[in-house]
Amino acid sequence: MSTSFVDTHCHFDFPPFASNEAQSLARAGEAGVEKIIAVGVTAERFDGVMALAERFDPVYAALGIHPMAIGEFEEAHLDRLEEWLRQRPEKLVAIGEIGLDLYIDDPQFERQEALLQAQLRLAREFELPVILHSRRAHDKLAMHLRRIELPRTGVVHGFAGSEQQARAFIEAGYYIGVGGTLTYERATKTRRTLSRLPLSSLLLETDSPDMPVQGFQGEPNRPERIRHVWHSLCEIREESPEEIAEAIRDNTRRLFRI
Repeated sequence: MSTSFVDTHCHFDFPPFASNEAQSLARAGEAGVEKIIAVGVTAERFDGVMALAERFDPVYAALGIHPMAIGEFEEAHLDRLEEWLRQRPEKLVAIGEIGLDLYIDDPQFERQEALLQAQLRLAREFELPVILHSRRAHDKLAMHLRRIELPRTGVVHGFAGSEQQARAFIEAGYYIGVGGTLTYERATKTRRTLSRLPLSSLLLETDSPDMPVQGFQGEPNRPERIRHVWHSLCEIREESPEEIAEAIRDNTRRLFRI
């Protein structure tokens, strides 16, 4: 069966893809990955991410300041993000990766929250969706999303929270990113949650080169392994594989307009 995918979350400006992009895209294409959203994490990487999107047809860009970069954050970084947004490049399709992280040492959480709010306001102003990072912070993130309503919402990527938390995001209009965690049979809570959520609220992603799938532990993750995520989703859902693939393609087009 010929099935096509969009990897909605890939750090394509990092190794092993950096300086090996054409071959990496060819491998992904052979596995049916038609498009990749390259996700920026710091202001110093914005130019490189946008250059990839300009150079390669399958690559689209998201730019944002990751909460794990809070230790090095300066206000000038937000200015750089806004400069790119004001240019409105056609292939800049989202603001991300942004969010909250209470897992890191010295999270400086109030600064994280202020940075998130600033980026959500930019998403509202420029009418772009957001790609959201959340570790040990789902409830706090949901609170911020309710406070700043966005015209185009976004996706909570790599979701591994509870069904109740997922439904709170969905009720606010957000999508749930399905990644490599699902491929591990021991991830019973995540698998059970994703089996019950509306198919209309799910997206596929790899988070490459992070979040390795079952069977490839210790290796950099790659966009073509999105097929493993899809197969695992098919195992736990009642819908047919064709219906799942088509619905997720529709969800991706609806959110990112690609």
